[in-house]
Amino acid sequence: MKRLHVHVSVEDIAQSTRFYSALFAAEPTVVKPDYAKWMLDDPRVNFAISTRGSQIGVDHLGIQAETPEELQEVYGRLRQADRPVLEEGATVCCYAQSEKSWIADPQGVSWETFLTSGESTVYGDSVDLGPIRLAAGACCAPALAAETPCCGQGAPA
Repeated sequence: MKRLHVHVSVEDIAQSTRFYSALFAAEPTVVKPDYAKWMLDDPRVNFAISTRGSQIGVDHLGIQAETPEELQEVYGRLRQADRPVLEEGATVCCYAQSEKSWIADPQGVSWETFLTSGESTVYGDSVDLGPIRLAAGACCAPALAAETPCCGQGAPA
């Protein structure tokens, strides 16, 4: 059964870990100096926070598959969504080994689809999501920020 994924970028990991632990009435299943994750069953969500985002707030959303077959099913849906897909493949991200692909909705919200296969001792590298965000027509995509009126002068992408 698939699980919704939400990743929020925070300023203070300890303060945010206390807050979300109280909100969820559960301790995180993974805790690192820059990252925490709750694997909740009610609601069924993989909720993660980290200090690694470029902006504070919701960083991205996702769908976590539990089997290779579920991942292939979700990948099929991505191909039908009529948006560019960034196929990252096997990678290390958020202290986990995964296979994943990325897509952005028409507003530029990034979605990852992934299957976790194991743990990692390192956070991993961040993938450049600029190509899918730009293709999604986000008004503040990096290449458009300086020339698009909806973005303030010097507004972060």
